[in-house]
Amino acid sequence: MSSASPTPQSVSLSTSGKRSPAHAAPRRGRLGPTASIGVLASILVSLLAASSAPTPLYAIYQERWGFSPITVTVVFGVYAVAVLLSLLVFGKISDHVGRRPVLLVALLGQALAMVVFVQAGGVNALLAARVLQGVSTGAAVGALGAGMLDIDARRGGFLNSLAPTLGTAGGAMVSGLLVQYLPAPTRLVYLVLLGVFVLQALAVLTMGETVSRKWGALASMAPELKLPKAARPSVAIAAPVMFAVWALTGLYAALGPAIIRTLVHSDSVVWGGLPLFVLATAAGLAVVLLRGTATRKVMFIGIGSLIVGVLITLASVASGGGPLAVTTFFVGAAISGFGFGGGFQGGIRLVVPLVEPHERAGVLSLLYVVCYVGLGVPAVIGGFLVVHGGGLVPTAREYGGAVVLLALVALAGLLRSGRRVEHVAVVRPADLPAQSAPAAETARR
Repeated sequence: MSSASPTPQSVSLSTSGKRSPAHAAPRRGRLGPTASIGVLASILVSLLAASSAPTPLYAIYQERWGFSPITVTVVFGVYAVAVLLSLLVFGKISDHVGRRPVLLVALLGQALAMVVFVQAGGVNALLAARVLQGVSTGAAVGALGAGMLDIDARRGGFLNSLAPTLGTAGGAMVSGLLVQYLPAPTRLVYLVLLGVFVLQALAVLTMGETVSRKWGALASMAPELKLPKAARPSVAIAAPVMFAVWALTGLYAALGPAIIRTLVHSDSVVWGGLPLFVLATAAGLAVVLLRGTATRKVMFIGIGSLIVGVLITLASVASGGGPLAVTTFFVGAAISGFGFGGGFQGGIRLVVPLVEPHERAGVLSLLYVVCYVGLGVPAVIGGFLVVHGGGLVPTAREYGGAVVLLALVALAGLLRSGRRVEHVAVVRPADLPAQSAPAAETARR
């Protein structure tokens, strides 16, 4: 594990508010590096799985409690808003107090959210659970991503791209299967996730700390959009791509279940979770297949696949249903998902090699801010248009057209960048050495 050089003269605020050595050596744990990075990746998978687990259940909630489609997207969107605010407030705190304390508190928040879901008796409870989910996820994602990079830059960069897609795919599909075929449809999936979070919290207790504490924990909680100078050009290129691909995820998560039920004329919750599962599975495949490809090329592939996939999806929606429309819809979802995986992976790989270890959590959190704005805002607008606009099909068409437009804007930005980021674009995960500090230095050469 990498660590900063001890500086006894420096002090920082501990979680209790007392002054403590800022650069004491990171805590050693019983878990080795491989097991530790596996635990961190599993937590990221679980967080994203929990965020997508309610997707197949919205139809059941809607039937029981009689709310409109716009309420579905508000419940979906409030999660994104909570993540966004949490990222702004807590995104950098693990750079100061350590990764482990942040993760333990975040896992406690997730466990509480699962309890609220289990006891939910109306929309207000759903909103409260989603806020709890969002706050704890936003606090954790920066610490998780940075922690994996602290341990191993090469594997950490790969897992930062792969884990969210696995979590999104698994959460939607496993939730659908549990709801469809096992008892207690609105409780079982949350009880399973509750058990997972408890086990992961116990695993975190056995891990070593990967960073030294340093001064400024309280000051780091003041929301600000601050980027290291070296990363600013790359973030300007990556941000539109990441916004576009996560807006696509919002389309499939918020409107996908209703669209597919319209096409197949079925109320099965398994069908409801299948669009997001296909999208995220294809995204994970893209991360694996493109891991040795130059970053700039990965981003071009991602944008191109995103545009083609969305256009195919829109064609299927416009066709009105039937087996061919359903097949075309899932083909479009798979191609779009490949674009999501390429664009998301490319954005992270374009930026992360340019930042110092103590800046990682903050920069990753800022990238996730972009992602969750893209995820939440268009989805809420889409839900409003379904109710007060032209209905589901016209809204899906307009939403998809907006995603294509965003992708074209991202493509224009990437083309304009020319060779300004070429020194980053040729960095592949396999080129990065195992330890984080040398990895950052190698990327800057």
